[in-house]
Amino acid sequence: MDAASGAAVPATASEAPSTVVPQTEGSSVAPSRYESQKRRDWNTFLQYLRNHKPPLTLARCSGAHVIEFLKYLDQFGKTKVHISGCPYFGHPNPPSPCACPLKQAWGSLDALIGRLRAAYEENGGRPESNPFGTRAVRIYLREVREGQAKARGIPYEKKKRKRAAVTAAVVSTVSGSSHNNTTSGAGDTNGAGVSVPSATASATPSVTTTTV
Repeated sequence: MDAASGAAVPATASEAPSTVVPQTEGSSVAPSRYESQKRRDWNTFLQYLRNHKPPLTLARCSGAHVIEFLKYLDQFGKTKVHISGCPYFGHPNPPSPCACPLKQAWGSLDALIGRLRAAYEENGGRPESNPFGTRAVRIYLREVREGQAKARGIPYEKKKRKRAAVTAAVVSTVSGSSHNNTTSGAGDTNGAGVSVPSATASATPSVTTTTV
């Protein structure tokens, strides 16, 4: 009796910390920086809707309201965008300061919309009614990109072509290697597209990007 109860209980007690605790830790893994940023962005947008005059509900939010939100964020931007009358208009590295306004960089806004678009659907929204994926929002982002490219002298289009070329190279490599059934892991890594949003999220911890 003593041997049975005395042997079983200490053994279970001694094994519990090493067996149960790792499972608990594995089931409560901290979210990635991208997921954390996406949650913060979503909460910020919901707070913006509540503070809107008149207050807005998510169900009545449209692409126009999303654009209004992006313009609202410009007041917190840290990217110098030269106006047409500025002598440094079109210069990526101006030699001295100027009085041109600070705005949100196009890259920050583009990444933000991507996170909010995903968060909307993850919180029960339907893809066909997603206000972050409307044509009006896409047009606005394109206008911001083109305007900032001219004002700051940054060739966004060239960067886009380079990125497309790298993507094509990755696709061809993955398709060729998958034919030999040897690099399924590489295909998952490049095809997931996780590196781009996570890098953007780390560059914009508070929906702002500091660019000189």
